[in-house]
Amino acid sequence: VQLVESGGGSVQPGDSLRLSCAASGFTFRLYSLAWFRQSPGKERELVARTDYSGRDSTYAEAVKGRFTISRDNSKNTGFLQMNDLKPEDTAVYYCFVRVGVVAKDHWGKGTLVTVSS
Repeated sequence: VQLVESGGGSVQPGDSLRLSCAASGFTFRLYSLAWFRQSPGKERELVARTDYSGRDSTYAEAVKGRFTISRDNSKNTGFLQMNDLKPEDTAVYYCFVRVGVVAKDHWGKGTLVTVSS
């Protein structure tokens, strides 16, 4: 299993970014996908999660109405559209899947998002 995030960067408050998660090594369309983030000195937190189809999604309260999780199962890729970014969104963002009968966790290496004026 491999997850590779991309799309992070340095932006100003109010800007938008779209993160991507390219998945390989497993049948992507069968499993839920989630995005987590971790800021310096804080624990890793769940940002958004979507089911195998992309039709059922949940969000952390802090990002509701600003972030949208989606996926393209034909391309084995997940996305996190982030709008109206705030300085408190600054973090390393990680893609996550739990795969297989034994439910093994897999993480990408993360992509850094910095929001600053």
